[in-house]
Amino acid sequence: MELSNRLETIASFVTEGYVVADIGTDHGYIPIYLTSNGNCPRAYAMDVNKEPLSRAKTHIEEENAGEVVSCILSDGLHELPQDDVDSIVIAGMGGDLVVRILEQDFDKLANVKELILSPQSHLERVRHFLNNHGFRILEEEFLKEDGKYYVVIRAVHGKQQYDKECFYRFGEELILAKHPVLLEYLDQEYVKYSKIKESLTDDSKEHIRRRKEEVEDLLGDIMEALCYYEL
Repeated sequence: MELSNRLETIASFVTEGYVVADIGTDHGYIPIYLTSNGNCPRAYAMDVNKEPLSRAKTHIEEENAGEVVSCILSDGLHELPQDDVDSIVIAGMGGDLVVRILEQDFDKLANVKELILSPQSHLERVRHFLNNHGFRILEEEFLKEDGKYYVVIRAVHGKQQYDKECFYRFGEELILAKHPVLLEYLDQEYVKYSKIKESLTDDSKEHIRRRKEEVEDLLGDIMEALCYYEL
């Protein structure tokens, strides 16, 4: 089975030999891929909705992976098999939902060895959650596919606190490595939000003042991140 560059990157972050659970599995591609190439001995394809889980089952049958990939109807981690999962993958959803899924069943993460996360928004909230709940980020990747930008995070149990907000927004490892795709993204975001700031001219309205402050904070973090590329 061939995966898109994004899904292949996510799959590559899973430690070889680990049992993996893909939360919000949709088509079941990642569990099938990881078990079929021998990277993972077993996998769970989990989703809150019956329709995507049915699609996953169809693909699992087509790939003759039924003996090693199990489908579970589950709201987030509710039905996660206890003590049988090493790696959890959560991708393709917003950062707030990722945090909610992790938070509402946090006790189930005690024996999980790693989290592979690819939020589509609010990455700073995900990174803050990880650092505030006993996880440290070991690895990140930033990629562009079909005109969209994606981040993949690998986190494990441990202590970590960043000393700059720009590291939470954009990823310390990515910034310090001067990641070229991140640079492209930062340049685009700077232009975009500079224009937004210029359009927020009516300071007499409270919601506009608040929005302007948010944009100025974001621009400050972008500029701070860009400074590392000049070192």
